[in-house]
Amino acid sequence: VQLQASGGGLVQAGESLRLSCVASGNIFNINSMGWYRQAPGKQRELVAVIPSGGTTTYADSVKGRFTISRDNAKNTVYLQMDSLKPGDTAVYFCNAILLTQYYSTPKDYWGQGTQVTVSS
Repeated sequence: VQLQASGGGLVQAGESLRLSCVASGNIFNINSMGWYRQAPGKQRELVAVIPSGGTTTYADSVKGRFTISRDNAKNTVYLQMDSLKPGDTAVYFCNAILLTQYYSTPKDYWGQGTQVTVSS
């Protein structure tokens, strides 16, 4: 199983970016997909998660500015980031909790990370 993230870049404060992450490989079912981020010198933190058939969860710091969505047919998760702030600067990682077989235990998989830099 591989998760491939894309869409990061350098933008100015107030601008927008859209991240995408595609899961591929031996996938039976994806329970949830999400985005985390890690700024220099800080721990990795949850940004947003979208479970299958459940309620999305956002970090308080991004509520009202970021929107997470999924295309289940494409095993893809998106993160639309609007009104970006310098504090959003971080490496963004996509995550999926999925089963590779009907009888398997759900496991965590991570993408390689994509850099988002917001200048003031």
